[in-house]
Amino acid sequence: MYRSHNCGELRETHQNSEVTLSGWVQTVRDKGFVIWADLRDRYGITQLIFDEERSSEEIMDIARSLGREFVVQIKGTVLDRSSKNPNIPTGNVEVLVSEIKILNKSITPPFTIEDQTDGGEDIRMKYRYLDIRRNPVKNNLIFRHKVAMEVRKYLSDQDFIEVETPYLIKSTPEGARDFVVPSRMNQGQFYALPQSPQTFKQLLMVGGMDKYFQIVKCFRDEDLRADRQPEFTQIDCEMAFVEQEDILNVFEGLTRHLLQEIKGITLEKFPRMTYDDAMRKYGNDKPDIRFGMEFGELNAVAQHKDFGIFNDAELVVGIAVPGAAAYTRKEIDALVNWVRRPQVGAKGMVYAKYNEDGSFKSSVDKFFDQEDLAKWAIATGAKPGDLICVLSGDANKTRTQLSALRMELAERLGLRNKEEFAPLWVIDFPLLELDEETGRFHAMHHPFTSPKPGQMALLDTDPGAVKANAYDLVLNGNEIGGGSIRIHDKQMQSTMFKHLGFTPEEAKAQFGFLMDAFQYGAPPHGGLAFGLDRLVAILGGQETIRDFIAFPKNNSGRDVMIDAPAAIDPEQLKELNLKLAIKS
Repeated sequence: MYRSHNCGELRETHQNSEVTLSGWVQTVRDKGFVIWADLRDRYGITQLIFDEERSSEEIMDIARSLGREFVVQIKGTVLDRSSKNPNIPTGNVEVLVSEIKILNKSITPPFTIEDQTDGGEDIRMKYRYLDIRRNPVKNNLIFRHKVAMEVRKYLSDQDFIEVETPYLIKSTPEGARDFVVPSRMNQGQFYALPQSPQTFKQLLMVGGMDKYFQIVKCFRDEDLRADRQPEFTQIDCEMAFVEQEDILNVFEGLTRHLLQEIKGITLEKFPRMTYDDAMRKYGNDKPDIRFGMEFGELNAVAQHKDFGIFNDAELVVGIAVPGAAAYTRKEIDALVNWVRRPQVGAKGMVYAKYNEDGSFKSSVDKFFDQEDLAKWAIATGAKPGDLICVLSGDANKTRTQLSALRMELAERLGLRNKEEFAPLWVIDFPLLELDEETGRFHAMHHPFTSPKPGQMALLDTDPGAVKANAYDLVLNGNEIGGGSIRIHDKQMQSTMFKHLGFTPEEAKAQFGFLMDAFQYGAPPHGGLAFGLDRLVAILGGQETIRDFIAFPKNNSGRDVMIDAPAAIDPEQLKELNLKLAIKS
């Protein structure tokens, strides 16, 4: 028996008990005649004590040889600790060691295994197995486990069945690039790793499974950022014989369940907002509604004066920044420079201070009088003490730029409280998006999304106006889930493929299996997928998903711990009938 108790378990009630512990040595403090060592495992830390009066010479010698991260087993007696540590659960006791065995030695770690480590991100990624020993990472992984277990519990209680779908599938156009896998037995042909189990879960509905879910790995070969990895995990769900309202109710329930069980928070209100309103009020389709600063459109009150920048703009729009009228000229100039950065792309920013005495001071006083600026305040909802920030230009670009400024100001003003949770359903997305480069429409979600009832005929006359029977669940400015009611009719699916530019032959080659299945009585169905990594990070008070994944990739898509991706043996290439491109 390696241990009778774990290192976070012992309390005063265990005093005078004989125990066996195993774990890693975190620190050793040698005072000559007495030695203390902290022993750590997944559950906590227990202080060990060795002293010359009560410990044998052999045990003292072993204690003096201990180093950080040695793996040891000890036996000893639980004693009252004279110098108590209120910061840890085991801080009132210590173990007088009577036997000790070194199970494995350790070389000096490249960084300290402490909550506040001296290791930078790159070195911790390289030695991720050591990083996992630290409480912040370990606790994040345990937190992820708890969320996943609560998801399974809730969905199982709602009669969902967990079904595994294949990882080696056919490459299909779903928006991002596929990771492809060459087939040895079918030379010249390739599998793809799934971007989602979309078609398989639809086939399960044809198969009568009724309610399906899966916590599943998905793969997309796309550029990385803080909330994106090449492989990620979805809570993938599908239901038959449902309308949009049924799905929204079920997954509101799941979100409430998670917030209650994981965070102890009770939420009742899940407001809904159309895509068009989200873009008009916030400039993006995943607005953070924990704070205000809604957009105020100013065309009607700002384009009547001799100010060409506004007069030539498709959109003039502003936000009221609470309490920021006190900003100095230097602070405002810094905001102007911020929106001019290439990442934002604005040409400049106009501002107006709404002073506490009710007067206005703006950067365009030459063109706009106090009465004009008062109308700006009404349009943006500004109050005395606020700063009105105004951008102008092309409508879509300007909304995107002002949305970025809104989020930046919210961060600076501390308005994004990580312990406050504000969910929002965004509904009625456009079915199609126009690619400005090619002039062709493509599916905003995916080609299996159904149009809103009664709008199918618009595809022939005004495809850009067709709304999708689709919905996203947003939490604190992050999309955590999205889905739609699917097309379940072969003829309607064929029509959709035609409008997306597929020839009948291409549609059959890519999705013939699904079209064939629809001929055998496909029920009305729809679903939703949550991004588990992102959901866990937000519930954990963060927006970076990497620390909630056991072995993540870096920003270049590399696993620096195992050095992947990597070259493969020429014999493997030959067996797969592949040739590498030669760099010039």
